[in-house]
Amino acid sequence: MRVKVLFHDHCFDGAASAAFFSRFYEGAIQPDVEFAFQGLAHGVSQQFQDSMFDGDENAIVDFKYSSHPRLTWWFDHHQSAFLTPQEAEHFRRDTSGRKLYDPSFKSCTLFIAQIAKARFGFAAPDLDDLVHWADIIDGAQYPDAKTAVDLGAPAMQLTLVIEAAKSPGLVERVIRWMRHEPLGAIMAKPEIADLYAPLHERHVRSIGLIRDRAGQQGRVLFFDLTGCDMEGYNKFIPYYLFPDSTYTVSVSPSATRVKISVGSNPWAPEEPSHNLASICERYGGGGHPRVGAISMAPDALDRARQAASEIVALLNREPE
Repeated sequence: MRVKVLFHDHCFDGAASAAFFSRFYEGAIQPDVEFAFQGLAHGVSQQFQDSMFDGDENAIVDFKYSSHPRLTWWFDHHQSAFLTPQEAEHFRRDTSGRKLYDPSFKSCTLFIAQIAKARFGFAAPDLDDLVHWADIIDGAQYPDAKTAVDLGAPAMQLTLVIEAAKSPGLVERVIRWMRHEPLGAIMAKPEIADLYAPLHERHVRSIGLIRDRAGQQGRVLFFDLTGCDMEGYNKFIPYYLFPDSTYTVSVSPSATRVKISVGSNPWAPEEPSHNLASICERYGGGGHPRVGAISMAPDALDRARQAASEIVALLNREPE
């Protein structure tokens, strides 16, 4: 019996969701199964290939819905969970009880854990710390921006490794460790510790880059990281550097896409009033009400900058 788990790649909550789901499956559904894991990334033209669903059972966690006939399990918590209205209607017609969605949850890991306990009587106390940190990290539930940027806890350090991982199979290995090992023990592994050291140096450099490139435009902090090789950065750095900002909009090109990141300050003196997922959906992106992103083709830098400028202007107006 082979169970294929598709998960949101380069994301702590995505990896934790895959780890918890696989523990739940073997503990409550069927033991002694083989798990295969595959990461999914939001791209310019999002689509699911038949080859992705090559397990006897196939699951998607912390990622968009698919109406593929071989998909048997689905858990997600993003507002932008459906690629088309037809996909949303397909989900609404599902009667399996194994495709579940609730955007009120701050993390998909906690959503899976609560469903597993309430509907299937499954609990994994040894994973309580994993669930706890997935909810803090994905829900930006830090006490302040400095804590979020200092990366003091093993979970936060591991997040840096997961988000920047380029070694083939690294995130899958982390998922398999997460299934049974404490987060501190994972961070102590030589393979992870060796990766973390240069990534932390890069993290520190990114603070200076954002400080130099960011400019306040009303309630919005904007910066363009073109030429910096810095697509991924700690999303709390802007609020650590500019605590009075309510929103951030950034443009960060890479070899595969130009990414527009749109975020809101969890500690803002002014309560954010815009739904960022809805704004990003206008440009083909999505996310959560308080954080979203848009991916464009790598040769669409000018279009991305124009979109970012429009979003900055929109965020400086009151919602309609």
